[in-house]
Amino acid sequence: MIVLPAIDIKGGKCVRLKQGLIDQETAYYDDPVYVAKMWESQGAEYLHVVDLDGAFTGSQTNMEIVKKIVDSVSIPVEIGGGIRTRKTVKAYLDSGVSRVILGTKAVENMDFVKELCDEFPDKIAVSVDAKGDFVAIKGWVETSDKEVLPFCQTLVESGVSTIVYTDISRDGMLSGPNLEMLKKLNDTLDADIIASGGVANIQNIIDLSSLGLYGAITGKALYEGTLTLKEINSLPEKGR
Repeated sequence: MIVLPAIDIKGGKCVRLKQGLIDQETAYYDDPVYVAKMWESQGAEYLHVVDLDGAFTGSQTNMEIVKKIVDSVSIPVEIGGGIRTRKTVKAYLDSGVSRVILGTKAVENMDFVKELCDEFPDKIAVSVDAKGDFVAIKGWVETSDKEVLPFCQTLVESGVSTIVYTDISRDGMLSGPNLEMLKKLNDTLDADIIASGGVANIQNIIDLSSLGLYGAITGKALYEGTLTLKEINSLPEKGR
């Protein structure tokens, strides 16, 4: 299982939000590029970058920072946050991003998802951010009428090969991931599942790895020091 350190960018800085709330922000570093190189130097295999400004506004004001991150590291980078046009997807992929993550746009327009998957195979992921059994949109501030599991099944049928699942109630809370839903998704869907939200310690990583997931994202635990990449990389079963 790949563990992806999260780099959330807001106002040009590396921050974390609690449960996705824009007014529940903790700033950790002024320079996201420095953070990317730091995680790589500590053994990260892949980076998960989110443009929080993009998620809330739909405008990609941090694209240059993301490009600098890609240029500064030799490991793959995935990017999400308010990506709603083909032009933005192509710009990120042309800049060297390995995977682009859609969110709100995927809920609103499945045809758009299918077109992108056809044009950029294995480069398109969708972030399924759940409030209970339903998918949240627009920076998590609205809840759609889409149920998580049927929506994920439709994504896979449309060509999506990677799904990032976040239980919003656990994000930034260090309360442990939603193992029950993650197991259900992993057992049901023919797609790579990445867990996000709630990872607090090495036991959470062990539990997620035991489900056979493709990956897990961790942010606050790394920044607060309740989990380290050294611990993660020392696990014999991490593999993949």
